[in-house]
Amino acid sequence: MKTVYSVGQVNRYVKNMFAQDFFLRKIYVKGEVSNCKYHTSGHIYFSLKDETGVLTCVMFAGQRRGLSFRMKDGDRVVVGGTVDVYERDGKYQLYAREISLEGAGALYERFLALKQELEDMGMFASEYKQPIPRFIKRLGVVTAPTGAAVQDIRNISHRRNPYLQVILYPALVQGEGAAQSIARGIRMLDQAGVDVIIVGRGGGSIEDLWAFNEELVARAIFECRTPVISAVGHETDFTIADFVADLRAPTPSAAAELAVDDYRSVVETLASSDERLRRAMRTKLDLLRGRLSQYQVKMQYLSPENRLRENLLRLADLEERIRGGMERRVEENRHRLGIYLERFSGLSPLRKLNQGYSYVADSEGRTLFSVDQVKQGDRITVAVTDGTLEATVDSARKETRDTDRNAEEE
Repeated sequence: MKTVYSVGQVNRYVKNMFAQDFFLRKIYVKGEVSNCKYHTSGHIYFSLKDETGVLTCVMFAGQRRGLSFRMKDGDRVVVGGTVDVYERDGKYQLYAREISLEGAGALYERFLALKQELEDMGMFASEYKQPIPRFIKRLGVVTAPTGAAVQDIRNISHRRNPYLQVILYPALVQGEGAAQSIARGIRMLDQAGVDVIIVGRGGGSIEDLWAFNEELVARAIFECRTPVISAVGHETDFTIADFVADLRAPTPSAAAELAVDDYRSVVETLASSDERLRRAMRTKLDLLRGRLSQYQVKMQYLSPENRLRENLLRLADLEERIRGGMERRVEENRHRLGIYLERFSGLSPLRKLNQGYSYVADSEGRTLFSVDQVKQGDRITVAVTDGTLEATVDSARKETRDTDRNAEEE
């Protein structure tokens, strides 16, 4: 009895055969691109053909990082990937993981070898990089005179600074003699005394950009005394010139942005700074005026002249008070003295003597108050108003006076 298989079983069997073939797991195929279609999903569908046949290919969106250029019909490419069977349709095709233009592989190897050689020589070292001046007057440009790159540089430069002078050296940027033309342009602009030099061109394949991978151009950039900005190709393109230059820009437009400072923003910044400075000065002056006013008030309060004046007034007041006090004290003492004089005049022995009284003392000058102090025959002295009398006690008689009785009664 015959064995009958389904379509799916056959397709699955064939797919397993492809999967088990190590040769088909990683294969490189070269040919000419045809029927190239970029799908909205991000996948790329195309065919490779040569004079012997056609191979269907697909590159899924997740593998697009393996494609460094936009593929089109007629390109001769080398596709690396896996040959497998699409089980549903029973068709085999090449699932691409990387695609490069035919001949680019050898050029890339030359690129890597020269890059390593120049790096070992120190031409990429950061200590040799010159700073890009912020404000420039003359900009040198080495590029093709008719390309989009020079127009972008001119438009952006004049938009950012209308007073800038742009000096163009019309160089060959592709094909035979391009490297010599670029190097000559760098040297001539360096001698012309420009402030910054932009060296670049628009994007292209590795073959189109190869002039900027030549050692001749690299040495011209390295030996240039003027700062050089490299702006070759698109953002993903790298050349030897990018590594040697003082600064790399992803595009010629970006190079103009980096080389030319925005004149209007500088003017606006200066105006804003001027206004802030004036405002700060006004604020500072107002503060200092207020502080000066405070110091003036303090000086008026603490002024030596004012203090001297106050002290003079205080001294005059004290002098007046002292003088008044002294006069009052003198007057009081004079009045008191008058009272004392009046009192003493009543007690004065001379006054008593003038009234007929006398002063009696014994021979030794002691005052006699009582008859008991003398005896008969003692010598006594009697003082009267105009002199003294010498006398002898003949007799002594003791009598009781009214004053004694009054004293006893009291």
